[in-house]
Amino acid sequence: MPSNKPDNCLDILLIDDDETFCMVLENAIKRRGYTIATANNISDALSIATIQQPVYAIVDLRIGEESGLTLVKSLVEVLPDIRIVMLTGYASIATAVQAIKFGAKHYLTKPADADEIIASFADDHKNQTIKPADNPLSPKRLEWEHLQKVLLDNEGNISATARALGMHRRTLQRKLQKHPVKK
Repeated sequence: MPSNKPDNCLDILLIDDDETFCMVLENAIKRRGYTIATANNISDALSIATIQQPVYAIVDLRIGEESGLTLVKSLVEVLPDIRIVMLTGYASIATAVQAIKFGAKHYLTKPADADEIIASFADDHKNQTIKPADNPLSPKRLEWEHLQKVLLDNEGNISATARALGMHRRTLQRKLQKHPVKK
């Protein structure tokens, strides 16, 4: 952190292509006493990170046509000690695992409020136990998770994913456009 900043002041970089969401979350974080910079694309985010060297980052999984996973990996390369929280409206096990592998500390689903996000920066999962689910995932949810995993394995390429799954590309696109089922 820059030496001209007070010790209790944190710099946060927020990256999301939804400008309204950025504005609302930015204001909420500022009201809690933090400084924050926002970016709506990966290029701007990396420029800001290089210059301002934030301690924390909030990264959306989908930033326009780009993947927030790519940004997580790049941010960690530029700032090895940065603590990243990935946010998404479309959570999947495959993307959560990939985000953590690339260096994100947490993976939260929207809507997550400012307090929850800020608390996750400090949480290292210490003293947490993983409890098995009471109910198994439904077949529809398992299918959605599998589609996300194969899509991730094919670097987001819909045609390659459809070929790997043995289904028509349009069918896959329709399935991917649906919101994931909860269970």
